[in-house]
Amino acid sequence: MDLAWMAWTKPTAIFFITIFCLLAVMIIWERISPGGAPRVGILRFETTRGDRLFITLLGSAYLNLLMLAFVGPNLWLGLGLCCVFALAVFTLV
Repeated sequence: MDLAWMAWTKPTAIFFITIFCLLAVMIIWERISPGGAPRVGILRFETTRGDRLFITLLGSAYLNLLMLAFVGPNLWLGLGLCCVFALAVFTLV
């Protein structure tokens, strides 16, 4: 199967592998400690671990699209921004 049309670059592969690993870690974490103690952050409504992960993944997708649009195909900076964004979401939201 020829996947060249999908433009699989190393940063793109790392991005999707990271998403898969995050989902796997969240599944294991939920099995060990169900529920995740909802909390109220800067958005002023209760969020759980899963909610924060969803916000992080959605925001990371938009960050990478913006990086493609304005910086070009070098997504290493986008990956770094996504890591900073994830840290901010999980600590503040």
